[in-house]
Amino acid sequence: MSGNVPTIRFAGFTEPWEQRKLGDMGTTYGGLTGKSKEDFGHGAAWFVPYTNVFDNPVGDTSRLERVEIDPNQNVVRGGDALFTVSSETPEEVGMSCVWPSDLDNLYLNSFCFGYRQDGTFDPSYLAYMLRADPFRNQVEMLAQGISRFNISKGKVMEIEVPVPDKREQALIGRFFVDLDSLITLHQRKHDQLVTLKKSLLEKMFPKSGCDVPELRFAGFTEPWEQRKLGELAHSFEYGLNASAKPYDGVTKYLRITDIDDDTREFSQNDLTSPDVNDGVAQEYSLHDGDLLFARTGASVGKTYLYQRKDGRAAFAGFLIRAIPNENCDPGFLFQSTLGHAYSKYVAVTSQRSGQPGINAAEYAGWSLMVPSFDEQRQIGALFSRLDDLITLHQRKRPGFNKVNI
Repeated sequence: MSGNVPTIRFAGFTEPWEQRKLGDMGTTYGGLTGKSKEDFGHGAAWFVPYTNVFDNPVGDTSRLERVEIDPNQNVVRGGDALFTVSSETPEEVGMSCVWPSDLDNLYLNSFCFGYRQDGTFDPSYLAYMLRADPFRNQVEMLAQGISRFNISKGKVMEIEVPVPDKREQALIGRFFVDLDSLITLHQRKHDQLVTLKKSLLEKMFPKSGCDVPELRFAGFTEPWEQRKLGELAHSFEYGLNASAKPYDGVTKYLRITDIDDDTREFSQNDLTSPDVNDGVAQEYSLHDGDLLFARTGASVGKTYLYQRKDGRAAFAGFLIRAIPNENCDPGFLFQSTLGHAYSKYVAVTSQRSGQPGINAAEYAGWSLMVPSFDEQRQIGALFSRLDDLITLHQRKRPGFNKVNI
């Protein structure tokens, strides 16, 4: 926002926004008081727990807890803003949500306070404005404490907030509600795909002691063979021992920490380059289909399949590269490292007196079940498409607690 006018706004609105203190547009009330633990977990009333306020810009009506009815308590109403008053860090104190609807006998937990506005705000706008960087930054500056941080109702009510026309508020609020719904949709699809992949990994690779999988593509009936990784791939070379420097725009430096634990993708949020001349870097350049293994530490056993789309990259010293043979599908080999048999091998083989580790010879000695090359390719292609879908929905589900209003 520049001055009292936002950088981006809906068409048709040109008037500057007002800046007003929260306390001038509503009143506050406290959470539950005078309760003992025997009062909770039963009863005909509900209360909004701390985590519900902390987690959601708009309160979740399905996340309530039971308490006895008490006419002396303050009742939460639809449109009220709820604030946490205490947290372990200043960045997390004063988190808020707006309660979406009226519900009989609904109270607020004792570690929060409520704010009942006078109708100045569209409730959805209020919900996201209170999560926006300008407001959150002011709250963090007001937080007080050492091992635990607190903020008072009075201090929060002194904060000045932007107040546009009510019609513009409604459009902004609706926009962020729809955006949140879209994020939730992609999160749900992402989780479903992850579950599907886990199930397929169990069914499309033979279980221990078996030579055929439970589920396979039509036309394949031959039993799988047990082979060592060293028969299916070659090279097994260690990576480049060099320090990192800021990314030079030419060669990316791929280290263990750059491999995402969940997606096994090359995370390119904090790119670096190896601090060596270009000739040395090229000796460790990855090629399409190269399979990398983490060889030591807590990440031992983590794998990554290099693809051209990741750009020119050199792999670092705590990684081992295996180059699949022409008669072995790289995607199939990579997916084989995501199953139970591989995890068990890593757990047993990596045991050391010091840090866990697996060397190149030990990786080459890993035994796995392998079908024909054609079946390998179909399995590899299926999981590649599934991984692409998982990545797509992961990228479309960036959760946000802070927005810029």
